[in-house]
Amino acid sequence: QRAMMVGVFQVATLDQFKDLYASSFGQKKNSIPNVFCASMTSGLLYSIATMPLEASKNRMASQKADPVTGKLPYVSTFQTMRAVSAKEGFGALYNGFLPYYARCGGHTVSMFVIVQIIRDYYQKMNA
Repeated sequence: QRAMMVGVFQVATLDQFKDLYASSFGQKKNSIPNVFCASMTSGLLYSIATMPLEASKNRMASQKADPVTGKLPYVSTFQTMRAVSAKEGFGALYNGFLPYYARCGGHTVSMFVIVQIIRDYYQKMNA
């Protein structure tokens, strides 16, 4: 579930943000600053969209069975999201967002900037 959302938000939004930053701020499309800004924005959207899934996964991984019944409190990602939202509020699914964004945004930026450097090098070599 989360991996699908990562792909959707990283790849699907990158070119749209590159166009936006090129037209709105005069950045040269596919320049390193353009790719950096677009990647940070794509990483932000990806972080916002996937943080509840990540939080649910982490809660499920660290859950402990009820000592009386032996039942686990969480059985699926979406059930975990519903239970946490009902008990602690929807915002609880975003606890730790800044470190998560630093990780996701950093990964997105490094990945797309390196891809752009390789593309530029390849185009220069084949020109």
